Formats: sequence, C-alpha cells, structure tokens
Amino acid sequence: MRDSNREWILAERPEGEPDTDSFELREGERPEPRHGELLVRVRYLSVDPYMRGRMRDAESYAEPWSVGDPMQGAVVGEVVESKSDAYDAGDHVTGNGAWADYSVLDASEVAPVDPSVADLPAYLGVLGMPGRTAYFGLLDVGDPSPGETVVVSGAAGAVGSVVGQIAKLNGCRVVGFAGSDEKVSWLTDDLGFDAAINYKQVDDYRAALDDAAPDGVDVYFDNVGGPITDAVFTKLNLDARVAVCGQIAHYNDESVPTGPRKLPQLIAPRAKVQGLLIGDYATRFEQASERLGSWVASGDLEHRETVVDGLENAPDAFLGLFSGDNIGKQVVGVSEP
Repeated sequence: MRDSNREWILAERPEGEPDTDSFELREGERPEPRHGELLVRVRYLSVDPYMRGRMRDAESYAEPWSVGDPMQGAVVGEVVESKSDAYDAGDHVTGNGAWADYSVLDASEVAPVDPSVADLPAYLGVLGMPGRTAYFGLLDVGDPSPGETVVVSGAAGAVGSVVGQIAKLNGCRVVGFAGSDEKVSWLTDDLGFDAAINYKQVDDYRAALDDAAPDGVDVYFDNVGGPITDAVFTKLNLDARVAVCGQIAHYNDESVPTGPRKLPQLIAPRAKVQGLLIGDYATRFEQASERLGSWVASGDLEHRETVVDGLENAPDAFLGLFSGDNIGKQVVGVSEP
C-alpha cells in the first residue's frame, strides 16, 4: 500500500474547451479516516460531462469547484481502513470521492459493491449514476408505452445506451444518434436498437429521421442538444414527451448559442419537455439498482466501459468525452487488485 497519495486538482478555470492545463497532479500524504469514515483505495473513478459545469464560476445544479479544489466524482474501490462498524477492510464500496489513489468516504454515504454480480467499472455506469439516470429519465419522464418510438441522442454513451435498452424492454421502437460507424454497429447489432444514425456522416438529420423513425417520435431522450435536437423537434408526435438530460454540445460554449426558435413546434403536438436531475430520485435509488441489477444478471441489459488506465491519464479521459472517444461509460483504472 502506498504511503503517499496522488490527487488531481482544478488548476485553472478553462475558457471554452478545457485542456490539460486545467488540471494539476499533486502528491501528498495518504489521508487518515476519522470516526465513521472509510479509507478507500480507488480502483476506478468516473469522468462525466456534468463535471464541465463544476469547472465554471457560475451557478448550476452542481456546486462549482474553486481553483485548487480536488477533482471529484463517483469512485469504486476497496476499503483498506475502516472507522465504521458498517464496513470492514477488504469490502468493496462505491461513493463520491476524489480523483486520487486513496479517498476518504463517509460510511453513511457509500453503497456496497458485489464483484460477483458485475465487474467493478459497471458500478460507475449501468449500475451507478448513469444507469439510474437512464432508468428514471426514461420511465418517469419519458413514460414510454409499447409500440411507441423512442429517439436517443448520445445513444452510445453511458446513459443513452441504457435508455435505449430499457425502451426495448418496454416494447418500443428505438432510434439512436451516435458519432461513428463502430458505435452505430454496437447499438444495432449488440444492444438491439432498431436503427441508428451516424450524425457525423449525415448532412440532413430530418431526412435521416424520416427513414429511421417513419412514424414520428413519441419520446425523445436528449443528452446532446444542438442541431440534432432541432431536427427531432420537427418530428414530435401528438402528446410526445422530451426528457432533457444533458446538452453536451453546448458545455464548452462561452456564450449561450441562439439557434432556430423551436418552441412553436411544441404547440401542435402538445409536447411536454422536462429536465431531469438524478438527485431528485434519491429516495428511489434502491428500486432502480435492484431492477438494473436483475437485468444485468439475466443478460437483458448489456453494458460496456471504456477504461483509460492510470490515474495520471484522468484528465485525458475526461477531455475524451467531448470528442466522443468513449463507447459506453468512460472510466479511469487507478489500481490493480
């Protein structure tokens, strides 16, 4: 076990798209847990698009980091020292921790992990926050019915890939937007999407939707925003529902982009548009985890993680989210068993 601890901090607030200068790796002493806390050796850490918002000095649904603060997010790891009766050394847990070799977590704020159910990275993806976001965002906000058409942007990402599969389990026709032929093939050949569109190879998204969703769109799960969303809004059916989960196309914009005014297109179909934050469903996390876990165990829900090895490469893994490097969930492998 290392006596020191490497930890990434926010070195500066980026303007536009971040780069490696936005991060600094510092080395110090391994932290010590206090009463009720766990010292966790981080095995994998999560990088997620929402973290870009925390790098701004602006109000958001997630509190911004200050320059010099540790980078934080979901981690999964092994307890190496416990000051809580709830967990023992050797247990595996997941919770919110630092981009670091070791992280001190409050024992009351972690969840146990069973490596026999799924590999550890899955607890940062399909069995973690992204999976729960997909579950509640689709089923509660999207409220799909069998036979309806569900369109998902960012469909090959951690959230979108789960959304599409849950929609298929609910008897829907599913269409996904993704950014490469490899991702399109994964969606249709492996995950069972009925159609997928490589948005980087298509000039006319509306025409592509005419082919992929000839009966229009009943539920749109939006992870991206931008021109894809503009096109989908023109295809909404009567009583369509739009779940706004993310807008990664705009996360690096320094000013709010003004595109075509799309609200009038909601009038005729009487469409409903609702944003969602996973924290609103905290009291129901156990329900989602149980269903997601059962689907994974039965093979009804497939998952994939793109693992970037080495804590030193965490910033590169994060920046790769904005160029679409990942298929499924992007995680960083920090340590070996």
